Amino acid sequence: MTGTATILVVDDEVNLRRTLALILQREGYVVTTAENGKTARDNLKAGAYDLVFLDLKLPDTSGLTLLPELRSQYPDMPVLILTAHATLDSAMEAVRQGARDYLLKPIDPPLILARVKEILAEQQQPRRRRELVSQIQGLLSELHQIDGVESPPPTVPSVMPPTDPARYLRRGPLTIDLHSRHVSKDDQFIPLPPSTFDYLVTLVRHAPNAVGYETLVAESQGYSLGRRESREMARWQIHEIRKALEAEPSTPRMIITVRDVGYRLVA
Repeated sequence: MTGTATILVVDDEVNLRRTLALILQREGYVVTTAENGKTARDNLKAGAYDLVFLDLKLPDTSGLTLLPELRSQYPDMPVLILTAHATLDSAMEAVRQGARDYLLKPIDPPLILARVKEILAEQQQPRRRRELVSQIQGLLSELHQIDGVESPPPTVPSVMPPTDPARYLRRGPLTIDLHSRHVSKDDQFIPLPPSTFDYLVTLVRHAPNAVGYETLVAESQGYSLGRRESREMARWQIHEIRKALEAEPSTPRMIITVRDVGYRLVA
């Protein structure tokens, strides 16, 4: 998708805005920038972008105020939050409200580009799936007209058989495809945001041993943070994993809290 993907960067810090735009443009992306909420809204009147970077602190509005507008206008458009340590709680709230992920300032170019590539690839997969299902439905309808026989609705397998040990991680009922970044549990696809996927991968790789808060954040997101910050950052990601995997997230059986240490996967 590089070279054709359109990206909107919404941030009032001129140096960050220009630097991020330059980093993305060098990778072939088509980048538009906006210094405030009004300019962002004006740019979005022409249509959706493939990805939006959104700062939480804008001079004329809050990112948390603008985010629901973007989600309402373009539900499938991924929004990536840019945040500082001081607004980490707000970034997590943005994820709860539908943002795809968040990244900490100052920006890390390799991490930024990796996240962009992952998110755009994830956007392509469901889109291509819908196209294929539509094509299959059309062909079955045509076949029905020719044969006069009612055809059953098409089904699309959600999980490929895990055969390559370098590509797949397996632990109990979980299968993780590191290439497509898909997770399945008991052969059922489990959607996870990109950073949450990385946290699960870290837990699986360390299982059944406990993973400390600092290690979990460092290996999953590349941030070297103190114990308190790491605990707060990991807590939300673990909450998301439990919602996706646990039958009863409030009484987890797979993702166990190890008091004063971190978390471990039991599967």
